[in-house]
Amino acid sequence: MYLTKEKKEEIFNEYGKNAKDSGSAEAQIALFTYRIQHLTELMKKNKKDQVSERALVGLVGKRRRMLDYLKDTDIERYRAIIKKLNLRK
Repeated sequence: MYLTKEKKEEIFNEYGKNAKDSGSAEAQIALFTYRIQHLTELMKKNKKDQVSERALVGLVGKRRRMLDYLKDTDIERYRAIIKKLNLRK
């Protein structure tokens, strides 16, 4: 499994308030980004895998909505997470 409990805690610890903080917007965006990167690599190998492609599109939409929420509520946190994760916008 590519996403273990330890890896999740590591992501939450780095981007959230602590290792158990799965609810903050930054932690969720970081987790979505990690999963998107994994699915992107999978899609490069299996171009005809439509189930993974649909999951990838759904995750990108979720991350975009979360980023829009963060942009509307706190622009400084939005800019910080974009810079930290090296996202385009």
